[in-house]
Amino acid sequence: MGVERPLRAPPSVDAILRSPVLEDAVKTYAHQPLVRLIRETVDSARRQTSSGGKSTGVDELALEVLRRITTEWTPAPRYVLNATGVLLHTNLGRARLSEEAIQALQRTSSYSDVELDLETGARGRRNSNLEAVLRALTGAEAATAVTNNAAAVLLCLTALARGKEVIVSRGQAVEIGGGFRIPAILAQSGSRLVEVGTTNRTRVDDYDSAITARSAAILHVHRSNFQIVGFTDEPSISELAALAHERDLLLIADNGSGALLDTARFGLRHEPTPIEAIADGADVVAFSGDKMLGGPQSGILAGTEAPIRRIERHPLARAMRLDKLILAALSATLQSYLRGSASTEIPFWRMVAQSNEYLRQRA
Repeated sequence: MGVERPLRAPPSVDAILRSPVLEDAVKTYAHQPLVRLIRETVDSARRQTSSGGKSTGVDELALEVLRRITTEWTPAPRYVLNATGVLLHTNLGRARLSEEAIQALQRTSSYSDVELDLETGARGRRNSNLEAVLRALTGAEAATAVTNNAAAVLLCLTALARGKEVIVSRGQAVEIGGGFRIPAILAQSGSRLVEVGTTNRTRVDDYDSAITARSAAILHVHRSNFQIVGFTDEPSISELAALAHERDLLLIADNGSGALLDTARFGLRHEPTPIEAIADGADVVAFSGDKMLGGPQSGILAGTEAPIRRIERHPLARAMRLDKLILAALSATLQSYLRGSASTEIPFWRMVAQSNEYLRQRA
């Protein structure tokens, strides 16, 4: 039998640091993070060698460190061009911010009155100005905002229906992007899902028959990314609101996309709006700030005052609250709607309008 040759140890960290390959990196990056990255790379090479892989030299390891610096330490997210044809592409950051929102981000990156009442000098409510604007735009009695629409729905259900039943049409117990499943959100909130009707047909009587002393709310979910067509039937929000209020329940509507403009104006299929849901009697409407509204990632809750105040008082509300930068960008975006200039100032609506005009001219 031949003598087994001992494995060659990988180069030392100091040897790799002295490699010409990392000369610029040594000048650019702090010593400790760079040393940690080299050690991780050396440890990985040692494991490969122990598993029968070939030994790696100084410059090869230095090149691997440089590759990891390029891929792992590049500031993110990076700027890209969206050539997909999808204006609200989830993986590309959804809505582009307006110039007004970008300027608001820059202003608010310094000190701001995020929780200070400038008139009294006392602590103020973080969302007070935002609430006033949302009330004016949606017709709601009260409103608040959190980190995204999934958080808005979770917070709403946790605050208003924990330990109780929430009635949902079987055709609306859906998954809407990124694993956001209505049954899972209900379970996480501590409420119990009660499905009624069938996938394609649910009637008011189905909801009515499911109501018990343990019921807290009816949940209506807008299927924003797919349709059920053909032999279908489902109650309107106004019909569900009438039933909920007659039986002393809340009607919660997950509106999803958050369009505050009539999409039919731009040649698109009509998209249900939070404004319509509130007018039709929904007690709480949850919708996104970063989809068709055109702002930063956020979730908005608007509706009648009593449930909104219960939501705001829940401990989860603090964990999900907006930071000053998102708050500033969202507020600036909503200002465009107040001015009636959203279709020209907000990039999503501007591009939709331009596309509609192009198609009109080609017709």
